[in-house]
Amino acid sequence: MKRIALLGMPNTGKSTFFNRLTGAGARVGNWPGITVDLLAAKILLGGTMVEVVDLPGIYNLHGFSDDEQVVRHFLESQTVNGLVVILNATQLDRQLALLLQLKALKLPMTLVLNMSDEARQLGVKIDLAELARNLDMPVTLISAKYGQGFESARHAIEQIVQHNPAARLADAAGLSQDDRIEVELDRIVSGSVSTPITLPPDITRRLDRVLLHPWLGLPLFFITVFLLFQLVYGIGTPLQDGMNWGLEQIKSGLLQPALVHAPLPLRSFIQDGLFDGIGTVLSFLPIIVVFFMFMAIIEDSGYLARAAYLMDAVMARLGLDGRSFVMQLMGFGCNVPALMGTRVMRSRALRLLTMLVIPFSLCSARLQVFLFFTTAIFAPRAAAMVMFSLYLMSFLMAFLTALVWRGKYRSVEPLLLELPPYRFPTFKQLIAQGWQQSQHFLKGASGYIVGGVIVVWALTHYPFSVPPASPATLAGQLADFMAPLFQPLGIDRLLSVALLFGFIAKEIVIGALAVIYGAGQSNLAGIIAGKLDWVQAYSFMLFTLIYTPCLSTVAVLKQESKSGWFTVLAVAWPLGLAWLVSFIFYQSARALGW
Repeated sequence: MKRIALLGMPNTGKSTFFNRLTGAGARVGNWPGITVDLLAAKILLGGTMVEVVDLPGIYNLHGFSDDEQVVRHFLESQTVNGLVVILNATQLDRQLALLLQLKALKLPMTLVLNMSDEARQLGVKIDLAELARNLDMPVTLISAKYGQGFESARHAIEQIVQHNPAARLADAAGLSQDDRIEVELDRIVSGSVSTPITLPPDITRRLDRVLLHPWLGLPLFFITVFLLFQLVYGIGTPLQDGMNWGLEQIKSGLLQPALVHAPLPLRSFIQDGLFDGIGTVLSFLPIIVVFFMFMAIIEDSGYLARAAYLMDAVMARLGLDGRSFVMQLMGFGCNVPALMGTRVMRSRALRLLTMLVIPFSLCSARLQVFLFFTTAIFAPRAAAMVMFSLYLMSFLMAFLTALVWRGKYRSVEPLLLELPPYRFPTFKQLIAQGWQQSQHFLKGASGYIVGGVIVVWALTHYPFSVPPASPATLAGQLADFMAPLFQPLGIDRLLSVALLFGFIAKEIVIGALAVIYGAGQSNLAGIIAGKLDWVQAYSFMLFTLIYTPCLSTVAVLKQESKSGWFTVLAVAWPLGLAWLVSFIFYQSARALGW
């Protein structure tokens, strides 16, 4: 099969172009000799099946960050039929150096200049014919965001595939040729690109005067996050109610009549185990989709990078930098890619300290647990405040961890950060991002959820001769064993069993509760609300927020740190901290009469 690789600098729209080129057929794959996962997709180009590999964004082919070494190693060890280089049309004077480094590898190439809409607004004029002649390769100008010029770029890629039927390795000698690049860069840019000496005032500068204000910047950021949660609840709750109604109709109208003659254990397993456990998780899918859509606005608009800039001074006092803050924000989706994102940090000490704080991020798996408890226990307006407080607590625990361990993991690496212009994603991009992230969550969690609810059902129903979830079942015996540890936190016996399975994957917690209490989506909230007051519920959520990350996160911590001792620390520290924080909160609240 033929193969092409996509390369480019960060913030050039490479991922947007990859998604538009490949559709929804992307997969994560491993490559021989390469220790990280790369996104790839198989598509039909000019009647030929072609594998498209999306390589990490890099600034320099000769740098020392992990991402730069991954790209280098890929080009040295994997054969390709051609390279597709994505650059920002408004920054060619800075970005063409990477293209010239890649050109020295003597591989078939085509250049795609993205963000043509922004270049036009800024008055940047590019002579495509002259640039193509100077570079000796096809050059196309596109807007991956709106699709303008996309067909021309696709045609150029097809031509590379057709004219280069044999895949080849990069010329190793080209990886060491840097001396002449600066001179050649000046010659090409001066002859092909016309940039105004003073760029016209634009919305980015006007917004930055306010959003990057020394005193107003951080308060505005946290107000924005708070408003985001208000919108998520306002839009997502009615959609969740509709999902609950639909699942209940399926259960009462189809599932129960179909199982009316089935043996009682089988009926209980399918209805109370599989359907109620998995259905309870699915009922939160609308809110998760809405959440990721709004996160896409903050991330794709360029505001996330500015949050890192604003937080850099604060993070520096903790032994971290603004990139650590960005990685923690990435952890809101999933801790795993956030941990892998620390490869851009060259300092091992900075990277390890960042990896120690990332698991405190309130990931999407924890999010659906908190969405359930906040909607079950609190009024809608209070629920948004509770969620906001949990996000603040996640930052507080991360900052506390950094303060405690910064002496052991000390770094002096400076921060280098690019602030892209503000861009508002299209509605199609928002829908795609929301669904793609939610689909990733469901695909990654489905195995854990199904396996988890089956094991929980078995523990809460065996032996079959006793009432489900009673003290005589295996789950009851396990809960009795753990009771002395969790009673001081206000966490009852059965909730402690759900926490135990949450170590496998936080996605299991709500499904486990549905199985433990033998309740469906609509009934479980009422049962929980009747058993817990707000102090107990908040103590449970604090413990869930802070304690040991899931097995997938632990595996990545071990893989990225390459240290068994560090992995043990990353597991034991949050567990002890979770118990201590929940204990202090619960006992203090009770002492105050709440």
